[in-house]
Amino acid sequence: MARGPMSGGRRGGGMNDPDIPSALPFDKGERLKTFRHLGRLFAQMWRTSPWLMALSIGLRLVVAIQPPLVLLFTKLIIDEVVKQTALGSPGPELSDWLASGRLNVFMLLLGAEFVLVFMRDAFNRAISVVDGILGESHSNAVSLELMQHAARLDPKHFEQSEYQDRLERARRQASSRSTVISQLFGQGQAMITAVALAAGLFLYAPLLIALLAVALIPAVWGEFKFNRLAYWISHNRSPERRQLEYLRQIGASADSAKELKLFGLGDFLSGRFATLSRQILAENTALSIRRALQTGSLAAISTVSYYAAYAYIVWRTLNGEFTVGDLVFLSGSFSGLNGYLQQILIGFTQIAGQSLYLDDLFSFFEIEPTILDPKDPQPFPVPLRQGIVFENVGFRYPGSDRWAVRGLNFTVPAGETLALVGENGAGKTTIVKLMTRLYDPDEGRILVDGVDLKAFATADIRRHMGAIFQDFLRYSFSASDNIGVGRIEAMGDRARIEAAAEQSLAGPVIRKLPEGYDQMLGRTFSKGQDLSGGEWQKLAIARAYMRDAEIIILDEPTAALDARAEAEVFHRFKTLAEGTTAVLISHRFSTVRMADRIVVLADGAVQEAGTHAELMTLGGRYAELFELQAAGYR
Repeated sequence: MARGPMSGGRRGGGMNDPDIPSALPFDKGERLKTFRHLGRLFAQMWRTSPWLMALSIGLRLVVAIQPPLVLLFTKLIIDEVVKQTALGSPGPELSDWLASGRLNVFMLLLGAEFVLVFMRDAFNRAISVVDGILGESHSNAVSLELMQHAARLDPKHFEQSEYQDRLERARRQASSRSTVISQLFGQGQAMITAVALAAGLFLYAPLLIALLAVALIPAVWGEFKFNRLAYWISHNRSPERRQLEYLRQIGASADSAKELKLFGLGDFLSGRFATLSRQILAENTALSIRRALQTGSLAAISTVSYYAAYAYIVWRTLNGEFTVGDLVFLSGSFSGLNGYLQQILIGFTQIAGQSLYLDDLFSFFEIEPTILDPKDPQPFPVPLRQGIVFENVGFRYPGSDRWAVRGLNFTVPAGETLALVGENGAGKTTIVKLMTRLYDPDEGRILVDGVDLKAFATADIRRHMGAIFQDFLRYSFSASDNIGVGRIEAMGDRARIEAAAEQSLAGPVIRKLPEGYDQMLGRTFSKGQDLSGGEWQKLAIARAYMRDAEIIILDEPTAALDARAEAEVFHRFKTLAEGTTAVLISHRFSTVRMADRIVVLADGAVQEAGTHAELMTLGGRYAELFELQAAGYR
C-alpha cells in the first residue's frame, strides 16, 4: 500500500537493522564536530547568568574533594578504634575514657568527618537549587533567542517541510539541553574525586587499577552504542512527531471544533494519531528493551570485577599486609572509584549523545536569512512621488518549477489606488509578498521612485507599508493590543488606537465588549471573548490605519464581511486614503470598481489594465468576470 503524507511509515532503517545511516553525524569526523556545540552552550549559559555559573562551579569543586576525605577519616577512625581496643579499657564508664584522654583523637576525627558529611549534603542541595534556577533561566533565554532568530528568517524557511522539521527539533531542544552543562560540571567534579581515590589505590594496590579497566570498557561501549541509536530514532522521527503535534492541535482546537463535528472527523483523527503514536512507541519500547538487556549483561562484568578486587583486598588484610582501616579505605575507594569512573566514561558518552541533540538546536541558529539589507541602505522616499514600478518581474516559490509570476510589468502611481484582479493562482498575493520584500524576484526588479526595492533596509520598507492579508492573525491579546501591533512603537498610544478603530469601523465592535479596549479576545485564555469573522477583520484593517504608512496594501481583507459592510469599509478607506498609494485585492467587483486603476492578472502576467469603464468598454476578461458576478446578484 502506498504511503501517504500522514501514514507514519518508517523512514530509513528499522529497529531490526543495527546499522546507523552514514548520512547522520555519526562518523568520527562529524561526531567530533558536534562537540564544538558544548563550548557554544557554555558561552550561552554564561551569558544567561555569569554569577550562577561561577557559583555552580565553585560549589562542585568543594564537593569533589569530600568523598576521598570522608573515606580517609573513616580509615583513621577504624584504625584508632582497633588501636584503643588493643590497649584495653581504662574503666567501665565513659568518664574514665574521657579522663584518660584516649578518646581525644577519635573525637577529633569523628567531628571532622561529621562536618564533611554535613557540608556535602548542604552543598549538594545548594548545587541542585543553583542548577535548577540556571536551567530555567537558560531555557527561557534560548526560547527567546529561538523566537528572535525565527523572526529574522524568510517566509520560505517556514514554507518547506525540511525547515519545519529543523525548527521542530530546535524547539524541542531549547527547553531541555541546559542539563548538558550540569552534566559536564558533574563530570569535572567526578574526575577530581576519581583522581584523589585513584591516587590512594595506586599507593596501596596498583593491581586494582587494571581490574577497573576490565569492569568499565564493556559498559561504556554499550552506553555509547545506544546513545547513538536513540539519537538516530529521534532525528529520523521529526516529521512524524510534527504530524502528531498537528493532529493533537486540530483534534482539540476551538478553531477546528465545528468542522470536526460537522464531518464526524473525531474518530478519524484519533485513529490516525493512535496509529502513528503506536509506531513511535513500539520503536522506543524495542530500543529500551534491547538497551536494558545488553547493558545489563555488560554491567554484570563490572560486578564480577568489583568482587574480585574485594576478595583481593580481604586476602591481603588476612595476611596482615593491610589494617582493618586499610580494608575499609581500599574497598570503599575501589567501589567509589569504580562508580565514579563509570559515571565519567558513561557520562561522556551521554554528553556525546547530547551534543548530537545540541546540533539540532545550534544548526537552526546557523540558518541565515536570504533577504538581506544592503550595506548602505537608501532612505525610503517620503512622500512617494513617482510610485512603484514592476519591470519584467519573475518569481518562483522555492522548490517549485512553476513560475508564480513572470514577465510582470505594471505601475502603481503615487497617490492612486490600484486594484489587482484575477482568479485564484493568478499571482495577486505573490505580488504583495514581493512588494513588501518577503521574497525577492528571481527575474527583473521592483522600483520605488526609481530606486530598486533591494536598495532599502527591509525594516524601512515595512515601516512605510501597511499590509493586511486575508489570513491575518487573531491575537489572543486585548482589543487595544490587537490594533496596536500595527505599529509597535505606538502601542501605548490609546488615542491613536481608538482613531484607527473608528476608521476601520471596529470602534462600535469594541465598545460593545464588556471591558472595551481592555477586553481579552479569543478563547485561548480565561475571560477571553471571541468575535465574528467580520469583526476580527475590522480589527485587522485597523492595524493598517494604525501604521499610518505611505503605502497601504489590503489583500482580501474584507472576505468575511457582507457586501454592504465591505462597501462601507472601502468607501471610508477611499476617503481616508486620499493621496495615499494603495493596492487592494478583492473578488468583489463592486469594491474593485472604486479603484483609480485596475490590473487584471492571468497565469502570473498582466492581461489587461485600465479603469473600470475602460475595461468594460474593452470587453475582455475583466468585463467577462464582472458580468458573471453581476449575473449572480440578479
